[in-house]
Amino acid sequence: MTDALTSRDIRTVFHLVRQYTGASQTQIAIACGMSQGKVSETMKPGGRQVLTLEVFERIADGLQMPDAARMTLGLAPRTFAVSSATVITPRDTPADLAPLPFPDSLDVDPDVQGGNPLHRRTFGKVAGASLFSTILGDLPSDGAPLEGVEAFAAALAGYPGIGDSASPATLSMARLDAAVAAAKRNYQATKYSAVTRSLPALLADLRLACATYEGDARLQAEALSAEAHHVAASILLKLDHQGLAWVAADRSMQAARNSQDLTIIGSSARIITHALMNDGHHGAATKTASSYAERIDHDTEHRTPDFLSVYGALLLRGAVAAGQRSDRHTAATLLDEAQAAGHELGGDHNHRWTAFGPTNVQLHRVNIALQLGDAGAAIQEARTIDLNHVPLTERKATLLIDTSRALTQWGKHEKAYDVLRFAHQLAPEEISARPAVHRTLRDLMATAPPSIKRQLQEFTTEIGVRL
Repeated sequence: MTDALTSRDIRTVFHLVRQYTGASQTQIAIACGMSQGKVSETMKPGGRQVLTLEVFERIADGLQMPDAARMTLGLAPRTFAVSSATVITPRDTPADLAPLPFPDSLDVDPDVQGGNPLHRRTFGKVAGASLFSTILGDLPSDGAPLEGVEAFAAALAGYPGIGDSASPATLSMARLDAAVAAAKRNYQATKYSAVTRSLPALLADLRLACATYEGDARLQAEALSAEAHHVAASILLKLDHQGLAWVAADRSMQAARNSQDLTIIGSSARIITHALMNDGHHGAATKTASSYAERIDHDTEHRTPDFLSVYGALLLRGAVAAGQRSDRHTAATLLDEAQAAGHELGGDHNHRWTAFGPTNVQLHRVNIALQLGDAGAAIQEARTIDLNHVPLTERKATLLIDTSRALTQWGKHEKAYDVLRFAHQLAPEEISARPAVHRTLRDLMATAPPSIKRQLQEFTTEIGVRL
């Protein structure tokens, strides 16, 4: 049952309920507020999948899941209490950097206790990740190194043994700055395995540095911590570990506020927006991105390249969120504002690790056209982009994947397959490691003619992806 809840496999949940309680499909349907037909479809092999949070909540309520089960499913517990010790209060934060009403931090507030659905679900993600971290904390310390997502969970929870070997040399600002830059470069080069190996220990070192240094050095350490947690949240989102991604995104924003650097705050707002988007909160994501963009635009005196890059990238993230909720007007408005910022910047650059510029705006136009169901417009926009002008491997791979999705929607299955093969040659880990891309492969497999299905099956077997 734990495995089924973790993977949100409601088909297996229903089968286990029927097996161990003797409940009929009709009884399950009545309890969960569903029709018997929908329950039947859900329980069939390869049948209907539950995808929306509202339905997950109805099922959890109807089956009277205990809090541990609800959190494993990614929902908030019915009752919870958070220690004030978990809340990080920024020191020496000027009044003009006071937190916005939502969502500077994912810390629990009265709206959560009052039952606000968005905050309740958000807290459920964080609580589920915290539960996982607590489980890790109960493990015996046998000296064996943690790897993969376990290492991220341990680093985010302050697990003993992660970063215990830190020394003055390890915590030198030059070394930390270089390590964060290396993590950013590896991420942008789609070397995700390298990031997952190195980043957890770096997060622990940065946590210790923030607690050790004072004055300007502490502000610099907080800024580096914000950037490193941003990378952690980004890669966790790519790997579909949303609970831990929420925690990392929150840590990024808390550190950004502690750094008192507006561009760092704006950059961390991007990952908060991304986490909201990834969890289906598209309206809140659009509002967050546009609010922070307006805030840093209002409070920044000089429109430096760093500012323009963060500002433009934040607008693009908001435009994507608007596209995902089919808000064409807002998406177009934010895209046009980002395009103006790109022209003001004067070219394609990677200031503050944003890869922002006019070409990046074009890439987002492709993605948003795809989100709006305009496959033809997406392909037409993609044709205007010279891949050689896209400097980062991760952005090139994203464009190719979006183009393949558009070609699939358009019925050009052979071309969609060719583009995905090229994307794998360019960025193997982007194709082989990301669950979202696996879903793209499954969509292509489901609609492609037999000849393409055979090639696709051989390709996925070759790269180790099971559809």
